[in-house]
Amino acid sequence: MKIQETIIGKEVGKDAVTIVSEGVIIEGKLTSRGNVRIDGEVKGNLQVSGNVTIGKSGFVNGEVTGQMIIHGGKIEGTLKANEKVVLEGTSTLKGDIFTKILVVEEGAVFDGNSSMSSKEKANLFNPPSPLKDIK
Repeated sequence: MKIQETIIGKEVGKDAVTIVSEGVIIEGKLTSRGNVRIDGEVKGNLQVSGNVTIGKSGFVNGEVTGQMIIHGGKIEGTLKANEKVVLEGTSTLKGDIFTKILVVEEGAVFDGNSSMSSKEKANLFNPPSPLKDIK
């Protein structure tokens, strides 16, 4: 039996959105091929192929990687986005940022360093690979 990496021409999980609701606590690494929204708490790293949104009630203690990261909660750790990081006015970040584009809204608290790469540089991180055929 084989599990295919595509279903009707689409990558598995590409358009999916994983939501960690307020009151939910995850301890350990969270990996997704789609988009992720955190309104709860994650104690561990997030490795996401799509976009990451940290809501106002969201908390992450670990490294966050994704295409675009929109942060409105609290993070203690490193952010690595291939495209863009947005620190909303409600956000608190204690850690470093690696991205091409950085937007810091009024009221955001950022304690760390930022590094912005040019568009010509290679991806900042390797996103999770698509499902491979499993025999």
